[in-house]
Amino acid sequence: MSFKTTLSVVLATGAIAFGANALADNHGGEAEEGKAMDDKALVILTSDSLETQGMAMILANAMQQQGTDLQLLLCDQAGDLAVEGYQSAQPINTPPSNPAGQVTPEGIMQMLMGNGAQVDVCAIYLPNRDYGEEVLREGVGIAAPGPIAELMRDPTVPVFTF
Repeated sequence: MSFKTTLSVVLATGAIAFGANALADNHGGEAEEGKAMDDKALVILTSDSLETQGMAMILANAMQQQGTDLQLLLCDQAGDLAVEGYQSAQPINTPPSNPAGQVTPEGIMQMLMGNGAQVDVCAIYLPNRDYGEEVLREGVGIAAPGPIAELMRDPTVPVFTF
């Protein structure tokens, strides 16, 4: 990544975080003083749509900013976001009120990971590609069906699919 691209990602992700903090301040969402309503969430992303991927990451960022411990599961074409060196065809524009300007789903995903989100590809993602685990971005794992099924069955963990 060039310095200019890196700087753009850093500035954009900072602006997204700023916008999410404003949303968190205005939205409420406190169950008890100092505790977020939902402590964990599972976000499953399968879409190959740039805007759907971007919105999923923007909403995940807002949840993380509100105190949610995130697990992201990338399947099908969305798994490509987890591949080192993958770049979206183009950045997406944020709303005029958001100072981020343009962002990429993979840029937001990396910011989420830097803030503690667990990101995994589906267990069947790599076996159906011509490459192996070594192509995944640093910190991205491979989901095991059992633990994901436990999260999905847990009534206290909301599951969001895109």
